[in-house]
Amino acid sequence: MEPNPSVDEASAHKTGPLAGLDVFIGGPIQHAILENGFVGHLQDAITMAIHTVTENGASVFSAHAVEKFGAETASFTPEQVSVRDFRWMKKCDVFVPVLPVMEDQTLRRTDGTHVELGWATALGRPIVLITKQPFVESASHLLKGLHRVAPVQAIDFDAFTEKPSLLIGAVLTVIERQCDEIGTSRVA
Repeated sequence: MEPNPSVDEASAHKTGPLAGLDVFIGGPIQHAILENGFVGHLQDAITMAIHTVTENGASVFSAHAVEKFGAETASFTPEQVSVRDFRWMKKCDVFVPVLPVMEDQTLRRTDGTHVELGWATALGRPIVLITKQPFVESASHLLKGLHRVAPVQAIDFDAFTEKPSLLIGAVLTVIERQCDEIGTSRVA
């Protein structure tokens, strides 16, 4: 039996601007586990994103929380992770990948998050990217041009860490944009 996901089961009773939304927060895990532990600034940013959306009423899906930022990653098989994350993507209302930039100004490697970005796009999930803006040179053309094929909002990584509430506005904006595109309205 799969462990309980990080979804807050009391979300049906939560209030706030994101009440009723399921938010999947992603980002590097495998390539963020270093000899001395998980990359600190990335863990802080993901923890901040989880806290920000839950404090504003949303439920969260997070492999980082379930796998305790790498401490329990080895407890899961590739099959379990793939099935779990794909199920979360199908259920979520918004995907929020955190894509950090390393000191050499390249994106930290995160193969899984890029697969999830493909799933999100194919499934029509709105995306809020948290990464350096403008995009670093090493970001792929597909990442830089994603907004042309999917509802995407980008938040600068440093701006987010200084003002986490930017995430709330970005989630609401990308949800509204998607609703406008398909001709529906969000009912909280």
